Amino acid sequence: MKKLLMTTIAGVGLMAGAAQAQDTVTACLITKTDTNPFFVKMKEGATAKAEELGMELKSFAGKIDGDHETQVAAIETCIADGAKGILLTASDTSSIVPAVQQARDAGLLVIALDTPLSPIDAADATFATDNFLAGELIGQWAAAALGDEAENAKIGMLDLAVSQPTVGVLRDQGFLKGFGIDLGDPNKWGDETDPRIVGNDVTAGNEEGGRKAMENLLAKDPMINVVYTINEPAAAGAYEALKSIGRENDVLIVSVDGGCPGVQNVKDGVIGATSQQYPLMMASLGVEAIKKWADEGVKPEPTPGKEFFDTGVALVTDKPVDGVDSIDTTEGTNLCWG
Repeated sequence: MKKLLMTTIAGVGLMAGAAQAQDTVTACLITKTDTNPFFVKMKEGATAKAEELGMELKSFAGKIDGDHETQVAAIETCIADGAKGILLTASDTSSIVPAVQQARDAGLLVIALDTPLSPIDAADATFATDNFLAGELIGQWAAAALGDEAENAKIGMLDLAVSQPTVGVLRDQGFLKGFGIDLGDPNKWGDETDPRIVGNDVTAGNEEGGRKAMENLLAKDPMINVVYTINEPAAAGAYEALKSIGRENDVLIVSVDGGCPGVQNVKDGVIGATSQQYPLMMASLGVEAIKKWADEGVKPEPTPGKEFFDTGVALVTDKPVDGVDSIDTTEGTNLCWG
C-alpha cells in the first residue's frame, strides 16, 4: 500500500509538472541581426521581462541585415513550437507579410518592433520610435545649424537597403522634410528632385557599408557637406571615409539610434546630432503584451492619434539650435544603450 501511495503521489507530481510546462507562455523575438547593439539591447529587455513574468523567450536573428529567409524560417518555427506571440523587426517589411499572416491565422499575436510592416496593419500592433519624427528632428537641426547656407547644401543620403524597409523610408523622408526639401512619394526614397541632394546609397546599417556608401557619393561630388545616415554604425563609417580625404571637420553628419557609442560620437564631434530611441522599452512592452494576449485575449492599443504605440524619441546634441528641442550628451549617455 505504501509503495502504491508513493507511486500515485509521484504520478500526480509528474502530471502537475507537465501541466505547468504546458501553461508556460512562450514568446519569440526575431531581430534583423544579433550583433547590432540596438538588437542586443532589445533582446536584453525581452529576456528580462520574460523572466520577470515567468515566460519562455526564444530568440532568432538574421545572419545579416536583409536576411529575409532566416526570419521567415524563424516565424515557421515559432508557430510549430506553439508560441503565443512574436516580436519582429523585419528585414523586408513587405515580403514578410505572408509569413506574419500565417502566424496570426494560427492564433499568435505578432508585434512589429521598431520597423513597421508594410502595410502597418499586417501586424497586430507596432511598438516603435516615431521614425519619421526622428528623421525630422535631425533634418531640422541640420538646417538650423547651417543657417542661410542650408540653401546651398550638398547632401549625401546614406540609407539602409535597396528593398526600402519602412524604417529606412520614414527616417529618410523625415530628414528631408525637416531640412526643408519637398518630398516626392513619401512611401519611398530617391525620387526627390531637389538639386541639393547629391544622391542616395545603401549601407546595410553597418560601419563598412557606411564607409563604402560615403565613398561612392563622394565620387559623385567631393564637396558634400551634409550627410544623413540611417543609423550610427553607418555614420561612423561615413566619418572614416570623410577623414580619409581630410574633410571630417567640415561636414555635418546626422543619424538615428542613440546607442552609447553613437552618443559618444556626438560628444566627440563625429556626429553633429542623433535622434535617440529606446529599444529595451519596445521589447519589454512587447513581451508584456504577449502575456496579456495569452492570459486575457487582449491586444495592445496604439498611441492616440497614431497607428502604432510610440516609445519616444529625443534629439541628442551638444550644439542646440533655436526651435528644436534637444538633450545634451550627458543626458543622452544616461539614457543610452549598447
